[in-house]
Amino acid sequence: MATTQSRNAFRWTLTAVIVTALSGTAAAGSFTRGCAARDMQVLMMIEERENTRTVSTDQVREAMHQLLHARIVCNEGYIFDALAIYDEISNGLKSTSVMIGRIQPTEIQ
Repeated sequence: MATTQSRNAFRWTLTAVIVTALSGTAAAGSFTRGCAARDMQVLMMIEERENTRTVSTDQVREAMHQLLHARIVCNEGYIFDALAIYDEISNGLKSTSVMIGRIQPTEIQ
């Protein structure tokens, strides 16, 4: 339990540092409020799915990789592209959690 709390505290701290660093470097690009808000929503969704174990470790790793990619895209100024990536992550996590634990239907003839 303490490990999970410390890991979550580390992630929140890291996210805050990244958002601050990205918003503070206007010459390198801009991390907009829209990206920051969506980033936090998706990060919380990833953590919730990870804590409830509705996604595999590989899926969490891939979602975090995509999250970093969305941050970079947003920082480069491609806000709509970044928001689309955030949506892809969110939709992937939603569809995965629905599929886990369900019996696949048999083919109807």
